[in-house]
Amino acid sequence: MRTIVHRHLGKVVAGAAIAVAGTAVMVAVTLPGTAGADDTAAGAAGTAGQAAGQPGQGQGDVVPQAVVERAPAEGAKGTGRDPLTDDELKRVEKIAVDPPMFAATQNVAGGRGPQRLTVDLAEPENGDQAGADAPRRADVAFYDYKDDTLVTKTVNLATGKVEHTTRQHGVQPPLSRAEFDEATKLLIADPLGAGLKADFKDATGTALTAPGQLLVNGAVYRATEGAQPAQLDACGDHRCVRLFPKVKNGPWIDARHLVIDLSARTVVALGRD
Repeated sequence: MRTIVHRHLGKVVAGAAIAVAGTAVMVAVTLPGTAGADDTAAGAAGTAGQAAGQPGQGQGDVVPQAVVERAPAEGAKGTGRDPLTDDELKRVEKIAVDPPMFAATQNVAGGRGPQRLTVDLAEPENGDQAGADAPRRADVAFYDYKDDTLVTKTVNLATGKVEHTTRQHGVQPPLSRAEFDEATKLLIADPLGAGLKADFKDATGTALTAPGQLLVNGAVYRATEGAQPAQLDACGDHRCVRLFPKVKNGPWIDARHLVIDLSARTVVALGRD
């Protein structure tokens, strides 16, 4: 790992992401710049001051202080195909994870309750009326690490009841941020993470101890017959990931040859070409 990374330390290496584009869809990372923030704020303040001061500018008038109007509060309920409100998101998750489900499932960290993945507005069903009065439903997706099952529940927002439940094995949707964090923790704690920590130390001068010190994305890893060590043959049924870590405001660190099996909580190295 270190030989590859050290050629590129000091600049952002796009190659670590581009090289895997043929086998996985990578979520782009956009780092918000700060170079123009002060200029933007200053420009906005100047414009506000000019507008307020024009009528009596130069005549000793006091320029009133600019007031930023707050965004209107989001309603508790949406209508029709409106995006789910914050209140609706909280409500459907609470409905979907009833006490029996909470007690019988396990999240990515090994605690009770399933790992939440996504909550989305469900597509209309046949026979639903159109317009603002159309029934609103939400699809809530969870991953149960206890038996590697993707659980999707459809909740009717009007009745507060679960209308459909599906359970699927071997289905691996994109990982949540909590799963990326847990995979990074496992890698940092594992002996195979020594190279990652050494490269981070070289790039920053500080020790790598927590996921928050990195910007991390990645892709689900699926086993291909005969193409990986036997320890990874279950990937696809197990939830496995390859990470693309990046030093904040620094270089990418090449960790593509390492696979974290979140179901087994192990880290395994792939063979290198």
